Amino acid sequence: MCGIFGALSFDGSSINPDYASIMSARVAQRGPDDKGEYFDGPVMLGHRRLAIIDLSELGHQPMLDHSRRYAIVFNGTIYNYPELREDLIARGYRFNSHSDTEVIINAYACWGDACVERLHGMFAFAIWDSKRQNLFLARDRMGIKPLYYALSAQGFYFASNPQALLATGLFSTEIDPVGLHHQLSLHAVIPAPRTLLKSIRKCRPAFYMKVTPDAKVTDERYWTLLAKRPAEPMSDEEWTQAIHDSLMQAVKKRLTIADVPVGVLLSGGLDSSLLVALLAEAGQSDIRTFSIGFEDQPEERGNEFEFSDPVAERYATDHKKFLIPNADVLTRLPEAVNAMAEPMFGQDAVAFYLLSEQVSKSVKVVQSGQGADEVFAGYFWYAKMWAAEGNVLDRFSNHYIDRDHDEFCDTVAAAYRGEDHTAALIEEHLNTDQADNFLDAVLRFDVTTLVVDDPVKRVDNMTMAWGLEARVPFLDHHLVELAASCPPELKLKHEGKGVLKEIARGRIPDAVIDRPKGYFPMPALKYVRGDFYQFMADTLNSQRSRERGLFNREYIDRLLAEPEQHFTRLNGSKLWHSALLEYWLQQHVDPVEI
Repeated sequence: MCGIFGALSFDGSSINPDYASIMSARVAQRGPDDKGEYFDGPVMLGHRRLAIIDLSELGHQPMLDHSRRYAIVFNGTIYNYPELREDLIARGYRFNSHSDTEVIINAYACWGDACVERLHGMFAFAIWDSKRQNLFLARDRMGIKPLYYALSAQGFYFASNPQALLATGLFSTEIDPVGLHHQLSLHAVIPAPRTLLKSIRKCRPAFYMKVTPDAKVTDERYWTLLAKRPAEPMSDEEWTQAIHDSLMQAVKKRLTIADVPVGVLLSGGLDSSLLVALLAEAGQSDIRTFSIGFEDQPEERGNEFEFSDPVAERYATDHKKFLIPNADVLTRLPEAVNAMAEPMFGQDAVAFYLLSEQVSKSVKVVQSGQGADEVFAGYFWYAKMWAAEGNVLDRFSNHYIDRDHDEFCDTVAAAYRGEDHTAALIEEHLNTDQADNFLDAVLRFDVTTLVVDDPVKRVDNMTMAWGLEARVPFLDHHLVELAASCPPELKLKHEGKGVLKEIARGRIPDAVIDRPKGYFPMPALKYVRGDFYQFMADTLNSQRSRERGLFNREYIDRLLAEPEQHFTRLNGSKLWHSALLEYWLQQHVDPVEI
């Protein structure tokens, strides 16, 4: 797990080394253990390392293959790298290390573009072929690892976050109206390849890209998720057993493929609790678990220790709890926003940031339950969509969209109003022949597109801000493929995640299984009052906000006048959404005052 960056010149010149230094500094938090840069004619590759596999100097990047034809920078973990390594050795390829990085570079030498189809894991990497003068980049199937890029007349630049690209000063910070529409309609999800900024793009999950010095840039999909029933029908019991077995394999792989201890982020919910149970079932005896809580508000509790404690006790984990006072949350909020590659509305982003800080003092790798709700229909809105009537757009939007198009136009200044880009995106994904029915299509859309730029990105950013690698077994692509073919009725049972609840019964306390769906709670960012209200008001009323002119001031004034009255369909605070977006722009886009 690391930070990567690089560039390829289009005019034949070498990349300015100053850009390498600038970009390296902006991804440094992702890799505190080592750094390196590589220059070869028109190409520059850079790396900041978090050492997880092969902790020796032999794992240093950028890495060259034995022939020195190929150079690679890689962020992620390949869970089947030992098997691939043996296969490649049998084919005559030589290895100097025991790292998964060297497996990727030899796999590319052996199978070319098709190497990505053999990789099982989370990854973003770039390989330079010095003979063919070709830059090859790829992103994992589920988009767990980030890969941003930007183009200019002079060259192609890429990095693990947009800040590394913006820091070069080569790219515009103009807002993309389509990205803005998605940002405010899909609770901060801007599906790849777009971002909030016109100049910055991101590689789509399950795609690879090829770039050449003559400015030719192409991309191609290498994996597609089908949400269709298998040819041979399966009973409910067979589905439950198959999913248990697949999940167990995913958990085991994410435990054994590491040369450092692996912990679990234990939220008190079903998903992380089940991970602890399966780790114990797999024979892990010294499980390390971590939980975080915040101050209560009258409307909502700020911690879930009553659910996480019994799980830790049942499996005798080495358990650590952290209770964060509101004063600390507000003080640390700027740091958390600074760690966001893109603006994130989820209130648990700050929770993950503060939890990751503490966890990183004990371990370098954790397993986390992200993705389970999307893969196994755990959220309350899926059942409502399934029961609704009408066309696919109405069935989805009426239970999901933060702002209908009319409200979006009321939210932003006139310059950003236009077509209903989000409606077009939804219809494109839900009117598909790659799903058997409406809910299959919804879950497929969520798993392949929406989850990537909400919980998955959030966890990656906040853990990597502290040099902590998060692994997400519920997004193992083999498990996802199996779950996508499972009948929606089994997932919707027991008020959502029915098949996981069947697996969990007897393994974790019934109180955890049967409780209402919970989240990482941070009530102060939902029920806005006191110092939190003042922070948001100051942000939105600031001179920088007014000069930017992004929002319709009448709309903002209404939110500020009634800070606890304006919520999205998914119970998010519209005031927090607006303030967070403006504050992110102030931190990441506005020029620094000297």
